Amino acid sequence: MTPERDLIAEIYADGWSRIVAIMIRLTRDWSLAEECTQDAFARALHTWPTSGVPDQPLAWLTTTARRRAIDRMRRAATEAAKLKEVAAAVEPQPPPYVRDSQIPDERLELMFTCCHPSLNLDAQVALTLRSLAGMSTAEIARAFLVPERTMGQRLFRAKQKVAHAGIPFRVPPAHLLPERLPAVLHVLYLLFNAGYGDPQKTRLCAEAIRLARVLTAAMPDEPEALGVLALMLLHDARQTTRVDAAGALVLLADQDRTQWNAAQIAEGAALCERALRRRRAGPMQLQAAIAACHATAPTAADTDWAQIAGLYAHLASLHPGPVVELNRAVAVSMADGPEAALPLIEAVAASGRLDDYHLLHATRADLLRRTGRAAEAADSYRAALRLAPTEAERSFLRGRLADLPPQS
Repeated sequence: MTPERDLIAEIYADGWSRIVAIMIRLTRDWSLAEECTQDAFARALHTWPTSGVPDQPLAWLTTTARRRAIDRMRRAATEAAKLKEVAAAVEPQPPPYVRDSQIPDERLELMFTCCHPSLNLDAQVALTLRSLAGMSTAEIARAFLVPERTMGQRLFRAKQKVAHAGIPFRVPPAHLLPERLPAVLHVLYLLFNAGYGDPQKTRLCAEAIRLARVLTAAMPDEPEALGVLALMLLHDARQTTRVDAAGALVLLADQDRTQWNAAQIAEGAALCERALRRRRAGPMQLQAAIAACHATAPTAADTDWAQIAGLYAHLASLHPGPVVELNRAVAVSMADGPEAALPLIEAVAASGRLDDYHLLHATRADLLRRTGRAAEAADSYRAALRLAPTEAERSFLRGRLADLPPQS
């Protein structure tokens, strides 16, 4: 890549959400805002390598997107009043952004703005990830475990509802922030997961953790905010040990615990305990407690799987879903043996909701392998192999498949 392209990629990572937000305020149209922002970056890719990088790259991109939006609006306008409004909006530079809320971070503020209660939770989260995190429809679909086409339709409907219902793009007052908090926490954790395990996207993990720190400082009495920060810190503490030098996947039980970040584990565990002491346990706190059980065990053999299974059962009662049940089955298999967990796995499989989720098939394969049902395990490993999203996971599954005893 050229230095200009490297710079554009860096600005895209950090500036996409700011430009989209300005465009949404101008156009009140989510799709148009995204398209004009994308057009601005495309124009930069075309012109900067020959004309040079402008003195203020972000301002150049913002102005380019703004002019494109105004041009599109002008062409679409049919009433004199609209034309007058558009003409009045033309300025050489966008006005400085003035924060009028108690949220001390622009990106976090925009997340609360996008998570409007008139939209359902999934729509809030998906729209925020698309517009403010710059994630593609395909990436968001993988996060939600749905086909890309389905997610595209959800995003379209959400944008249409915003446009037709006249949902205002403004930061809610302080007393309304708690009702939007669950969606914001979901966004932060999905943002973290989008970077977790992908060396090219670790910046997303760092950004999610940074925003969670800002959030806990702004809302110190919200235990779920503490929980999401604890959860991300505990996972991030062992991120560098998840693959070996050759890029092969390393299971949790086989990771070198001496290489885990002890300071992050201590902070995450303390935050989790602080949150749980408020006796308002929520999904993020329970997931953090599970992560703490893993991270604080001196060795894999010391892991309290019975406690983890109990935490998953509690989580399932608060936040039921097939992925929670899948993880509970894994914990039960470690606490009580694979035979006890197989009925739980089969119930998840029978629901059909995780047919395209490789970890369902990989988990089922592992339980079948442990019970000596090699032929059935092989079928499930092959199903997982077809669906695995990364080469590291595919390589691991190929190794497990090759290690099965010969089938009669």
